[in-house]
Amino acid sequence: MNIILFNNSDLLNPDQIGLDDQRARHIIRVIKAKIGDKLRVGRVGGQLGKARVTEISASSVELEFKLTDAAPPALPVTLLLALPRPKVLKRVLSSAITMGVKKIFICNSWRVEKGYWQTPLLTPEKLREISLAALEQAVDTILPEIILKPRFRPFAEDEVPALAQDHDAWLLHPYSVSVSPTTPATTTSRPTDSALIAIGPEGGFIPFEVEMLRAAGLRPLSFGPRILRVEQIVPCALGQFIRKPVIS
Repeated sequence: MNIILFNNSDLLNPDQIGLDDQRARHIIRVIKAKIGDKLRVGRVGGQLGKARVTEISASSVELEFKLTDAAPPALPVTLLLALPRPKVLKRVLSSAITMGVKKIFICNSWRVEKGYWQTPLLTPEKLREISLAALEQAVDTILPEIILKPRFRPFAEDEVPALAQDHDAWLLHPYSVSVSPTTPATTTSRPTDSALIAIGPEGGFIPFEVEMLRAAGLRPLSFGPRILRVEQIVPCALGQFIRKPVIS
C-alpha cells in the first residue's frame, strides 16, 4: 500500500478523515505511524495529497489532509480481455490497473470455460476491491471501468467496430506477423494517441473469432515466436505504451 485512499464516507469534516478498517491497521501495524507523522493520501476519484496523523488508537486513526496534486495520467489503452481462469484474472486485472488502464472489457471466447463466469471475482464488490488494491500500489485514485461481455458474437459484431474506429486497434495473436505496435501505426492517417488491445484466453482466440475481430477492424500482432501466458503478455503489451521518462 503506497497510498492511503479514502472515500467521502470516511470524512469527519471537510479536511479530516477517520479510518477503522484495514487501512487503519496498515497505518498502525505496518507503517507504525505516530501522531504528527505525514502520510500520502488520495480521494478515490479525486486528487492526491498529504495527511497528518492527529489521533491514533489500537484500531483507528484520524488524519487531517490537504489534496494538491492530480492523479497520474491514464495509460492510453483500452483492454479487451477474454476471461482467463479466476486465479489468473486477479493478477491480470491488478497488472493492467496498476499500469494505468482505465477501461477493460472482459469478454467470452470459445476456449473460456463456462464456469469461469461464476467466479465471485466478477462481482462489483470484488472488482472494486481488486481495483482499489491496484490503485494503492500505483499511487492513483481513478477507478477503471470494467465491463463484462459474456456473449462474444454480439459484442464483436455490434460494439467492437466502433471501439476499433476510435483507437489504433490490435489483436494479439501468437501466429501473426511479429511487429512493433508503434511501427505500422505511423503509416496511417488516423490518430494513434490511444490503442485498443484484444488478448485471447490460454490457447488464443479460435480462427472464427480471429476473423470476426479482424472484420471489426483489429490488426493482428505478435511479439515473437514464443507463446506467452495471459499474465505475461498483458504487461508486455501494455509496456509498449508507457511513455519513456524525460531525462533532464
